[in-house]
Amino acid sequence: MPIKKKQKEETETEIETNNSNDLDNDFVEDFKDDLDLEEELNLLDTDNLDAEIEKKEVIIDKAEEQKQLYLSCGIHIGTKLLSGDARRFVYRQTNYGLYVIDLTQTDKRLKIAATFLSKYIEEGSDRVIVCSVRRYGKEPVKQFCKALGCRAITTRFIPGSLTNPIIGTYIKDASVVVIVDPHADKVILLEAKLARIPVVSLFDTDDTLTGIDLAIPANNRGKKALGLAFWLLARKIMLELGKISSEDEFPYTLEEFTSKIVPMYRQQQKK
Repeated sequence: MPIKKKQKEETETEIETNNSNDLDNDFVEDFKDDLDLEEELNLLDTDNLDAEIEKKEVIIDKAEEQKQLYLSCGIHIGTKLLSGDARRFVYRQTNYGLYVIDLTQTDKRLKIAATFLSKYIEEGSDRVIVCSVRRYGKEPVKQFCKALGCRAITTRFIPGSLTNPIIGTYIKDASVVVIVDPHADKVILLEAKLARIPVVSLFDTDDTLTGIDLAIPANNRGKKALGLAFWLLARKIMLELGKISSEDEFPYTLEEFTSKIVPMYRQQQKK
């Protein structure tokens, strides 16, 4: 290779290297002067990203916590009987012959019921009537009505109270009836049907949909299950009404909604 050509290439390489070094130096100086690490992180919204990750973790934890709560209270445990109407709500059958209620259906319909009832709930009015003849359902019903300001019936329902304006127990403003058990609360269920008042009911595996407008599949005989069902329903309604901004603000505990009656067999065991 000719000496002149070689010298020319070396000169060009040196110029390029110098230019590259100058550019690198300029970039480093610009980075030092204009960008701060904290500012760069802010541009990436890492705080928001962490918040989203944390939010997802909380949602997962909440879902798992809700599931465990359902299971611990036995709200999914049905009976050994299965009606044609209840078949759609059943997940499986145990080795002991008990039908297991699909908890996704329970959760979904609790939310639907809360949205529906929130349109009728008014503090101190008789628009929403909540009734339970079953002894384990009386305390949950009382607490539900105390929390939301609606009408509780936990003694014998007087026939005609929804249909006969001339009797003293007539409830003029009744717009919705909520019952615990279609079998036990059959008197008010029939009367609501005659008065064309919509009925929301907890619905076990041996129940039928006759006269029921909105069924919530759930164990409607167990003490803990009834307490949980009405506690969750009251909390969801208060969220719908905007009385609380989160579930954590609900001012009542699950224990307050659960009957304090001790089953007879346990009383005998203590003796």
